[in-house]
Amino acid sequence: MFVLYETPAGYAIFKLLDDNKLKEIDNLYLEFETPEKANKIVKLKHFEKFADTTEALSAATAAVEGKLSKPLKKALKKLVVDDVQNELLVADAKLGNAIKDKMSLQCVANTSVQELMRCIRTQSESLLSGLPKKEMTAMSLGLAHSLSRYKLKFSPDKIDTMIVQAQCLLDDLDKELNNYMMRVREWYGWHFPELGKILTDNVAYVKTIKLVGMRENMADTDLSDILMEEVEQKVKEAAEISMGTEISEEDITNIQSLCDEIISITEYRTHLADYLKARMMAMAPNLTVLVGEQVGARLIAHSGSLVNLAKHPASTLQILGAEKALFRALKAKKDTPKYGLIFHAGMVGSASIKNKGRISRSLAAKASLATRVDAFGDDVTMQLGIDHRAKLETRLRMLEEGNNKRLSGVKAKAKLQKFHAVSEVKTFKVATDSTLPSTSSKKLKAEDEAANAPSPKKKKIEEVEPEMGEPSTEKKKKKKKKNKDEGAAEESMMDDSVAAAEEETPTSTKKNKKSKAKKAAAEQDDE
Repeated sequence: MFVLYETPAGYAIFKLLDDNKLKEIDNLYLEFETPEKANKIVKLKHFEKFADTTEALSAATAAVEGKLSKPLKKALKKLVVDDVQNELLVADAKLGNAIKDKMSLQCVANTSVQELMRCIRTQSESLLSGLPKKEMTAMSLGLAHSLSRYKLKFSPDKIDTMIVQAQCLLDDLDKELNNYMMRVREWYGWHFPELGKILTDNVAYVKTIKLVGMRENMADTDLSDILMEEVEQKVKEAAEISMGTEISEEDITNIQSLCDEIISITEYRTHLADYLKARMMAMAPNLTVLVGEQVGARLIAHSGSLVNLAKHPASTLQILGAEKALFRALKAKKDTPKYGLIFHAGMVGSASIKNKGRISRSLAAKASLATRVDAFGDDVTMQLGIDHRAKLETRLRMLEEGNNKRLSGVKAKAKLQKFHAVSEVKTFKVATDSTLPSTSSKKLKAEDEAANAPSPKKKKIEEVEPEMGEPSTEKKKKKKKKNKDEGAAEESMMDDSVAAAEEETPTSTKKNKKSKAKKAAAEQDDE
C-alpha cells in the first residue's frame, strides 16, 4: 500500500510498511513522535520534484480542480509498472477518482488516510531527505503567492498602479521640460535672439546650441543632421547680423550643460511614453483604442484604478476632470460642462465646435462599455474597441456632413416641413338654420329697450303735464292707445327689419334710425 503526499517541492510516494496501523488511528500520532519511529511506519519510495514555480502552480491548480497533472502522471507510471496490485492512499477523493480513471489504479480516501497525512506532515523534514528547510520554505511561499494570484485571477500585467505612476511622472516631466526650455531660450536669447524665432522646435533648438555654442561658430558648423537646408541657411544668415550681446566661454558651457539635461529628459520621456503605451495595451486595450493611451491613463489615474473607472456611468466619465466647472455651473444655475479629460481624445478634437458635445457623449458611452470589458472580462482583446471606434467615426462623419442616417445604414424619417395655416373667417347664417322666422332674441330685446327708452323731450313734457289736471289724464289714455297701435306696427316692421338685417347688416341700422325718427315725429304731432 502506497501513500501519495503532496509538497510545494514535488510529489512524494511513500510505502506503508504496516497496513494494520491504519486500523488504529486513535493512537497513530504516537508512532510519529520521533523520526526513528516514523521511518518504521512509512518509507520514501519516489520523489518527483517540480522544475520551477510555474510547474508547481500548474500542478497545484490541477489538484484543486481534481485533475491529473503531468508530474503526477509521470510519477504514477513508475508505480503502476512496479506494483500493479497495490492500492494508493490519497488525501483528495476527486484526485483519487481522476487517477483511477486515467491510470486504472485503486485509490483510497477516508478519515484514516487523513490522519496518516497529518502524521506524515509532522515529520516531513526527516522523511524527505535531501530537501533543506530554507528551500522548502521558499518554495512554499512562492507557490502560495502564485496560487493566490490564480484564485483571484490576478495578473501582474494588470497592475494599474504602474500606469497611474507613469502618467503622473509624464505630466511632471512635461512641466520640467517647459521650465528648462523657457530658461534656455531666455538665457541663450541674450547672445542670439534671432534663433528662437527661426527654430520653434525645442529639441532642434537645444541640439543646435549644444553643437554650435557661440554664434560665431555657426557659419563653420554643419547642421544638416539637425535642420533642413532652408532653415540652416536662415540660421547662418541671422547669425551674421545678430543683435545679441557677447558672452564668455564659461556662460556657454553652463548653457550647454543645461541642454544636455534637456536632451536626456526628452529621451527618457519618449521611453516612458512607449512603456505607458505598452502597459495600457496590456491592461486596457479597448479603452486605449478608443481614446488613446494618454487620455486613458489620465482617466484611470483620476479615478484611482481601472475597476473604479469601470464602476462610473458614462455621464460621469464624460465630465471626469471637470468637477469644479460642474459644481460652479450647478451653483450658478448655468449650463453644465459637456466634457472633461475626454476632450483631449483625438476623436473629440477632430470634431467641429457644434459637434464636440455630441461626439463626446457618444465616446463616453462607448468608453464606459470598453472599460468594463477590460476590467472584468476574460481573455480581453481589442476587437470591441475597434468596432466601437469604427461606429463613432461613422457617426462623426455623418454629423459633419449633416447626413440624417442611422448607424445601421437605414435612413431616418424625413424632416417634416412647417405647416402654415391660412386663417379664413366664416360667419354663421342663422336664417339657414331653421324654417321659422329668424329673430334673434338678443337683437329684439336690444331694439325693444331702445324703442321704449323715453327721449329727453318726452321727459320734459311729462313733467309739465301733471300741472294741467284732469285733461292730462285723457290725453294720456289717447297716447297709450296710439302707442299700442304704433307698437304693433313697429313689431311688424321689426320682424321685417331683423330678417333684412341678417342678410345685410348695414341696412338694418339705417331702418332703425328711420323708425326712431318716425317715433319722434309722431310724438311731436300728439303734443
